[in-house]
Amino acid sequence: MAPFASPSPVSVVRSAVDGELVSFCASHRTRLLEIGEELAPAMDALEAMLSGGKRLRPTFCYWGWRGGGGADGDARVVRAAASLEFLQACALMHDDVIDRSDTRRGLPATHRRLAALHTEHGWSGDADSFGEGAAILIGDLCLAWSDEMYQASGFAPEVLQGGRAPFDAMRTEVMAGQYLDTLEQVRGTESREAALRVMRYKAAKYTIERPLHLGAALAGRLDALGGVYTGYGMPLGVAFQLRDDVLGVFGDPGTTGKPAGDDLREGKRTLVVAETLERADSGAADRFRSLLGTPDLSEASVEWMCALIEDSGALKACERLIEEYSEQALSALESPELDGSAREPLRWLVDAATSRTH
Repeated sequence: MAPFASPSPVSVVRSAVDGELVSFCASHRTRLLEIGEELAPAMDALEAMLSGGKRLRPTFCYWGWRGGGGADGDARVVRAAASLEFLQACALMHDDVIDRSDTRRGLPATHRRLAALHTEHGWSGDADSFGEGAAILIGDLCLAWSDEMYQASGFAPEVLQGGRAPFDAMRTEVMAGQYLDTLEQVRGTESREAALRVMRYKAAKYTIERPLHLGAALAGRLDALGGVYTGYGMPLGVAFQLRDDVLGVFGDPGTTGKPAGDDLREGKRTLVVAETLERADSGAADRFRSLLGTPDLSEASVEWMCALIEDSGALKACERLIEEYSEQALSALESPELDGSAREPLRWLVDAATSRTH
């Protein structure tokens, strides 16, 4: 796909969203520190998590609004879209605790950062337990602030109420998807359908479909565009997560911010894993199972597992699926219901979401 004229559909939203987040955090830092100065490190950790990321959910919310005929650069939709970054921060903090991840975007995960604070001050008790508890609480705070920022976005009450259905569904579905993801790991599920169900709820709906629905609802066009955005967002969301899963195994640590093979050490039951176990011979599949989820997995074992993923044809199969799902998403954009101003940006986002390297 040809490069999009500058600024890109992401960058045109990112700077405005960043500004809203900085303003919100500045005012709420003051409120938080009035409760106690000891909360400063918690606020620092929260802001550190918010400072990174691709801003995909606000971006899809904004272009969902534009596709519904919403005005260019409306500050109200930018604030409503920015509220989704607090939900994302909550999900990531909790996800890192669940997965016991050491890093996030190349920096210490929130629970590791707070555990280090405990150690630095020589406090009593277990540093890891303190860090995990603190990260859960900070994530809960992000969840509360997501709702607060949405409600204070400036839209009329009836408009905000119209957006509640996708906004609330998004939060329910991502928590349900995370639970299913956790459940499938302990059950050792190997089916493609189980992996796809997790991807639909933890990623596709949460990252793309529901943000688009929210934008359409705020523009008063959800009834007309809900099906169009589902037809675009669900396959693209699966393709996006599948690319993320491939990067979780083969990505460059310098760009992903995660150690090579990190998903293999965490034992994630991804579609990449399901395809590999389905295609490998029984002996290789048994060895792959025995290594999957080993926290101290050696570099040699990671290399062997990566080789099996490639040699079995699983990697090629996943790449084909990414292409097929991307084509499905592009087809949905032909709908006459979609405002023409959003068509090319949404096409560009298909490529950006699935061809990324980090």
